[in-house]
Amino acid sequence: MNEHEYLTKEKFDEFTKELADLKGIRRKEVAEFLEYAKSLGDLFENAEYHEARDVQANVEDRIAKLEELLKTAEVVSSHATNAVNIGSVVTVEKEGKKSTYTIVGSEEANVVANKISIKSPFGQAVLAKKKGEEFTFMSPAGALSYKVTDIK
Repeated sequence: MNEHEYLTKEKFDEFTKELADLKGIRRKEVAEFLEYAKSLGDLFENAEYHEARDVQANVEDRIAKLEELLKTAEVVSSHATNAVNIGSVVTVEKEGKKSTYTIVGSEEANVVANKISIKSPFGQAVLAKKKGEEFTFMSPAGALSYKVTDIK
């Protein structure tokens, strides 16, 4: 993973807490479940043992992913500037209809919450635009054009 992942301070803290929980509480729970499953006998046909191993693998995969992510993450704070950047809350207008989005790293993207990834076509197109500027990008529905009306 050579690219930086951009995270807000809140998301960085959330991932840090999740990692601590996984390494502490969850690992212990999985180890106990694994020991219990082993005590049930024949490991070859022991569904509980195989399930415990799968859960353990998933927990360890998530721990590795979070450790790598947190190690390479660049924490950004939203700050008002005259150009759109990661962490910006940008209001755009299309055909008289205004929408407001927060530009975030891909780990935080959530369309329902209007958090758009910097790596998305929209995120790439709006990056570095200033209030009053227009931009166009290709979406699955074709070319879409917007005008930046506010940046916070």
